[in-house]
Amino acid sequence: MTPERLGQHFLADASWRARILEQIAPAKEQVWLEIGAGRGEMTRELAARTGRVVAIELDARLIGKLREATAGLSVEIVEGDVLALDLAKIGGSRFCVYGSLPYYITSPILRKLFACVERIEEIDVVIQLEVAERLVARPHSRDYGWLSVLAQFYTRPEIRLRIPPGAFRPAPKVDSALVRLAPPGERARLGIADEDEFLRFAAACFAQKRKTLANNLKARFGAERIREALQAIGLGATARAEEMSVAQIAELFARLQG
Repeated sequence: MTPERLGQHFLADASWRARILEQIAPAKEQVWLEIGAGRGEMTRELAARTGRVVAIELDARLIGKLREATAGLSVEIVEGDVLALDLAKIGGSRFCVYGSLPYYITSPILRKLFACVERIEEIDVVIQLEVAERLVARPHSRDYGWLSVLAQFYTRPEIRLRIPPGAFRPAPKVDSALVRLAPPGERARLGIADEDEFLRFAAACFAQKRKTLANNLKARFGAERIREALQAIGLGATARAEEMSVAQIAELFARLQG
């Protein structure tokens, strides 16, 4: 399988690597976990500025080049699929994350990271601009949806840079962005006991965005119960999930579960 088939687009432009490093500002005392280290261009830069780098790479053909690029530096190379690894064990007690994420598995990787968010200081990832805009979207906007709620529940997402296709080799067909996701997010103040159930509930709220909350949830809770819960939090019977903040969705969840 070619690097392009794996979703790999290498950040070949040194000036863009420098701009990204300026934004993420790695520090000497930090441990950084890099997802998709590739040939080691960013790995080498991170290792020169930090205490330790754990570089994850799936493509066995790149491991040799990665070892050459990081020889003599404090870099641990892990060959494997990030989705199959125990990141908490690899990273240690506290770590930061950098990665240029393949577009087709951005969401699963973020969910994997959020599962060990208690140990993560910050997440800085280069992703498709369209996905980045969904992560930072607010209620009442076109891009706001379940992925927005997921990201904002665990972190405070922020677009730091917009990156053109020409910065990569091979050049992707879309614009990219550097996004910082810094814990904690809304989760810290909401005090939800069953977080997995809450996220399933949020996903159900957005199941069909054109439909009202009542239509999306009535099979589970019943129309009258939903109407009463919406009224209790100051929303009408025709409210849609895209109108609600993370906190409002959590309040609706608490009332319907209760």
